[in-house]
Amino acid sequence: MDVEAKVLAEIDKLRVGEIAPGLVALALELARQLDECEAPTSAAVVGRELRATMLELRKVAPPVAAAADPLDQLAAKRKKRRGA
Repeated sequence: MDVEAKVLAEIDKLRVGEIAPGLVALALELARQLDECEAPTSAAVVGRELRATMLELRKVAPPVAAAADPLDQLAAKRKKRRGA
């Protein structure tokens, strides 16, 4: 299933490795377990815990600077020029 790779990619994108190393380690371990899980009941339990852990990581993630829309960039330049 390769959940671990996807979780690692999301953790990198969130930039939470230094902020919450314990939660990151937990998320990666849960993802590893989910990849190896064969019993549907166990997978559901591990998946639920992974989901909760990822929600906590998203809460502590630093705000992402929005990829500025060209119109937003133009408005920001205009605002800066006008000294507002």
